[in-house]
Amino acid sequence: MMPADYVQWLADIKNRVLTARHKAILAVNAELVSLYWHIGRDILQRQAAQGWGSKVIDRLGRDLREAFPEMKGFSRANLMYMRAFAEAWTDFEIVQQAVGQLPWFHLCTLIDKVKDTQQTENKR
Repeated sequence: MMPADYVQWLADIKNRVLTARHKAILAVNAELVSLYWHIGRDILQRQAAQGWGSKVIDRLGRDLREAFPEMKGFSRANLMYMRAFAEAWTDFEIVQQAVGQLPWFHLCTLIDKVKDTQQTENKR
């Protein structure tokens, strides 16, 4: 026989598990967004200081994928998103507080929309 409050107790435990999982996902996302911003900023700074172009980004992507084969996100396209991300939001405090709460895919979508809007404005 189960205790009378077992069903409620089980429901409470399930809610705690779900809450903990959600918090873990948000923490991982915040760390990845921070990492991606810092990589993007480094790319911007090195390109400005050393004048290199996309071949270095291609090589960086290959080297990172080789070093971290279990990770996704080091394609040339994603490295370019990281660069655009750091260019769009230059203040890391904003990234930590507001932008960093969004999933990476949503940030990439915003970056694309900002580019589209800028191109439209430039054509006028």
